[in-house]
This record gives sequence, structure tokens and C-alpha cells, in this order.
Amino acid sequence: MKLAQTITLAITLTGLAACGPSGSNNESASAGEALLEVAEQGDLDALDQLLAKHRQPDVRDSCDWTPLMKAALYGHTPVVARLLDAGASVDAMDKGGYTAMMLAASNNHADTVDLLLQRGAMVDHQESTEGWTALIWAAKQGHAKSVDTLLHHRADVTLKDFDGKTAMDWDSAGGYVEVSRRLQAADHRQ
Repeated sequence: MKLAQTITLAITLTGLAACGPSGSNNESASAGEALLEVAEQGDLDALDQLLAKHRQPDVRDSCDWTPLMKAALYGHTPVVARLLDAGASVDAMDKGGYTAMMLAASNNHADTVDLLLQRGAMVDHQESTEGWTALIWAAKQGHAKSVDTLLHHRADVTLKDFDGKTAMDWDSAGGYVEVSRRLQAADHRQ
């Protein structure tokens, strides 16, 4: 892993560690905390039990992460599907403007990305800290499967982040030849 990727991953994981359950001592908060935890773990049976009792799939932790975001981050596609079936908001955003689809793409969970996009997720949403899209995230990390999935769903290769860089610019900096070919081909089609 290249140094820039390691630093980006470390910053992301540090930010995640700082986000815990939003503090409240009532039974609803406990159920919400449990729902966040089982979604992160990918435990479909426990999720079903909690949803049967709690029926609120969009609980939030202190960073505004939902169970859908936690499941998407780890590529738990069956859990993502169940949460969406239960009414989870497909485009809920955390404090930085990240969505479940962006988190799945940044970790190369192409099947999860595809499911979220099929269920109406915004393909070209830009988060509010750097202006990155899911395509930029996937390209800058060399995630060919997620790039392919995003391009299949017509992600815009020309969108720029807050520094004026496109997915192709980030990909070129990383030297990911296969991803570069895919992005260039898509750019010529747009």
C-alpha cells in the first residue's frame, strides 16, 4: 500500500474510532446501539430480531453514522439489503457528507455499491470535506471493481473535488493502469 493511501486509511479509521453511540441511557438508545453493532458485524439474524422490535433502521451514532453506513463500509450486502427493505434512507449522510454508497466504494465492495445504486443511491454525490465522489474515492485507491460498477451506473468522470482534481487525476497519481483505461474509455463516452 502506498504511503498516501495508508495515511488516508489511517485518518478515516481514526475518525471512525472517535464515533461512538450517541449518548442516551434509555431502552431505545440501547436498541439503536445494538442495531449499529450488528449491522457493522454483518449479523443478519440479530439484525432481523432487532428490526422486529425497534423498527427504526436509521438510528445514528455520534458521527451520524447509520446501520446502513456501517454495513456498507464492511461490504455486508445482505444486511444492506435488509436495512433498505426495512426503510433505511439510502442517501443518509454522516457529519462529513459521506453516504453508505461512498463508504462501500471506498472499500471496494462493488456488490454493495451496485445494490445501493439499484435502490436509488446518488451516484455523483460529493462529500463535504474534500468534495470527493464515490468514483474519486474508488479511483484514488485503485479499486477497479467499484470503478466498473460506478461507471456502469453512469458516474460522471468529469466531476472535480475541491482541489480541482477528477477521478482520473487521482488515479494517475496512484498509477493504477487498469483503472486509468476504464476511466479514459468512460470519459470518451461522456
